[in-house]
Amino acid sequence: MVSAAAAQPHYDLLLKGGHVIDAKNRIDAVRDVAVEGGRIARVAEKIDPSEARKVVDATGLYVTPGLIDMHVHVYKRSNPPPGAQDESVNPDAFSFRAGVTTVVDAGSSGWKDFADFRDHIILKARTRVLAFLNIVGVGMGTGKENDPAEMDAEAAARTAKENADLIVGFKSAHYQGPGWPSIDNAVKAGNLTGLPVMVDFGQITKERNIDTLFLDKLRPGDIYTHCFSGHREEVLENGTLNPAMVEGRKRKIIFDIGFGQASFYWYVAVPAYRAGFYPDSISTDLHTNSMNGGMKNMNNAMSDILALGSPIADVIRMSTWAPAQEIKRPQLGNLDVGAEADIAVLRVEKGHFGLLDSAGARMNGTQRIVCELTLRKGQVAWDWNGLASEDWQSFPYRKGPFFKGPNGK
Repeated sequence: MVSAAAAQPHYDLLLKGGHVIDAKNRIDAVRDVAVEGGRIARVAEKIDPSEARKVVDATGLYVTPGLIDMHVHVYKRSNPPPGAQDESVNPDAFSFRAGVTTVVDAGSSGWKDFADFRDHIILKARTRVLAFLNIVGVGMGTGKENDPAEMDAEAAARTAKENADLIVGFKSAHYQGPGWPSIDNAVKAGNLTGLPVMVDFGQITKERNIDTLFLDKLRPGDIYTHCFSGHREEVLENGTLNPAMVEGRKRKIIFDIGFGQASFYWYVAVPAYRAGFYPDSISTDLHTNSMNGGMKNMNNAMSDILALGSPIADVIRMSTWAPAQEIKRPQLGNLDVGAEADIAVLRVEKGHFGLLDSAGARMNGTQRIVCELTLRKGQVAWDWNGLASEDWQSFPYRKGPFFKGPNGK
């Protein structure tokens, strides 16, 4: 005889029959995933549906760790200085619908305004928001990115140490002046804290080029974003991959997509793939000028990498475990038992699709990634086709004169 206690469900939610891809734990197979108390409770070949209060049929879908978009812009200043350019978006408006549960703001704020970013955006978002701190004290869009006087490595390092739970590194971006002060100060701050540097290299010159950047300036583990942009001679005029890219990889420089408004082009990505040079991580460079262009969202950027020839397991790894390691957050990007239950359920559609680069040039593709379901801390944050929902005829509506919706909102 089964006791009443034993008959009670063990789990809050069970994702049943999905193809799990978890690079950290080397899982690439059909598995069931159980969630309890906002955390991963079990990953196994078979889990009895009677053990869960809610069962989601994930057959034919990919179940992955919540995606990590490590290059976004989500800091809207509460009191912007005159003339400041604001291209940031609300993190929760663009994350969950693409399976993203963690975003990393790439240098929108510096040490002078990080507290405003933290208090008004990061701590209020449902999405996990982390940050690369701009080496420029007042951050991006303020007209100060070419001013070495704004590049205070000690102050940036101090702010990072005071906010170690949120700041994952430093950002050097868009510098167009003489010399290397932006890179040098960002690396100095990185050395003071043990954190990586992400570089948006700006305009190259005869003196300031990617050969020197990769061989003399950056350290192993530093991140070169916009790696397929073509703006810094990543591909040479004859259409071949710049050997500096290969040498940079030998020195363990990280190469990140950072799709953006003008930083991902087929004429760069295709020759790179032909040369066997693949990105380490996929990110969007999400902002108001990129979201409606070729980039669109994280799933679309992933679909582009799929079209270039990376298998789906690699595309998922580039969007989960790889960025988690790059930002030194090994607790993210995996489905460890006990880990916070940030999960994406993805569909790979088959058909004929036009995939655009930043210029609007099309590559024809036969696969496209879309997000069906997103869990953040075990709670449904996005449900494209109602996989985790009940039929309306059995739904427990709260009816009455002031009824506003299923959640009373």
